[in-house]
Amino acid sequence: MPAPITRLNPAAMPDSTALGYSQISVVEPGRMAFVSGQVAALPGGAPVPDGLAAQTEAALANCAAALADLGASPADIAMLRLYVVGLDEAAMGESFPLVLAWLQGAAPSITGIGVAALAGPDLKIEIEMVVRLPN
Repeated sequence: MPAPITRLNPAAMPDSTALGYSQISVVEPGRMAFVSGQVAALPGGAPVPDGLAAQTEAALANCAAALADLGASPADIAMLRLYVVGLDEAAMGESFPLVLAWLQGAAPSITGIGVAALAGPDLKIEIEMVVRLPN
């Protein structure tokens, strides 16, 4: 079993622990997986759900499926990037709590990025992960 990911929040940087993420994630040498951005595309071609919260949950379900296939868990995520159409405080308030709950306290390094559009006109969020493989 590889060493756990070390989470750092230097005193000279803003304290992000109360927000549920780390400023720095240190990963020991080992295998890494770079998971493509996951959107609210549903199995079987079902329509993309309406609303940012529903799309966040669907994208997180796809992230969970990727982690399961890798034999990993949220604790193995080193970096998580959220691409949100029209990112603002309201959008973060709608999506970020869902992401934090899904992470189960793992606190990876997280970046939120506002974008004008994603790959499809109905898509509102895309979630990308860098994962340290546990085996």
